[in-house]
Amino acid sequence: MNFRRILLIATPYAWLVALFLVPFLIVFKISLSHYAISIPPYSPVFDISAGWEGFKTFLSKLDFDNYRFLSGDDLYWKAYLSSLQIAAISTIITLVVAYPIAYGMAQANDEWRPTLMMLVILPFWTSFLIRVYSWIGILSNEGFLNQILLGLGVIDTPLAIMNTNTAVYIGIVYTYLPFMVLPIYATLEKMDGSLIEAAEDLGCTRISAFWLVTLPLSKPGVIAGCFLVFIPALGEFVIPSLLGGSQTLMIGKVLWEEFFSNRDWPVASAVAVILLVLLIIPIILFQRNEQKQREANQ
Repeated sequence: MNFRRILLIATPYAWLVALFLVPFLIVFKISLSHYAISIPPYSPVFDISAGWEGFKTFLSKLDFDNYRFLSGDDLYWKAYLSSLQIAAISTIITLVVAYPIAYGMAQANDEWRPTLMMLVILPFWTSFLIRVYSWIGILSNEGFLNQILLGLGVIDTPLAIMNTNTAVYIGIVYTYLPFMVLPIYATLEKMDGSLIEAAEDLGCTRISAFWLVTLPLSKPGVIAGCFLVFIPALGEFVIPSLLGGSQTLMIGKVLWEEFFSNRDWPVASAVAVILLVLLIIPIILFQRNEQKQREANQ
């Protein structure tokens, strides 16, 4: 029994070490290297084959020049701040859109809930890249949205939505909407309806009962959904590249340009390490929230 328990516990940790810790250490090692015109395009400062002597040499030559370079260049910290802003605003918009959807699904009849759930999950059956590309045809100056608005006489000239932050917000909200809807729906669906009836019996209106009972009880789903949207949106690359254009500054685009355009792997690795550190914070908070939720349900 003890061996089985150890094996059960060791399996996820082994998975975490193999797919997270080891790649992170490799990236961190490259971030401490120096740029070189070679293949790969960096000069390593630590040679594993040299053993202990190589490690002592590595410690003697250890420097954080790439990280100092990032701190001294406005482009990088502005990209981090812009990414945090876009991810936060997108998360708030997604929450505002997703909550009524999840609430409507939870209030629907039992026979309709599977169908509504399928409609929420249905976009995942299509390629992520195709779904983002489709917004180019919708938001461009000659796109579907402008054609409808011009035809209805709402506007006289096409709206310039493409290659702006607005298009990025639309793309992120559309793409990550199911990640917000599903946790909130799971929380609302399990809520005891008699609590609302008790609140109404005590004099609450439907609106006040919602604010005093439903909304607080749905807090775990809201927190989980916000983390599930904010974390991937912070490092998003495809959406700002296709919909935001050159004017949208996000750290995912900067990271791609450093790796593939400038081929400066050490600086790109330093950018990735800092981004990962920023992502670890909400991930830890999310895990703590999940643990508290599990303890509360026990």
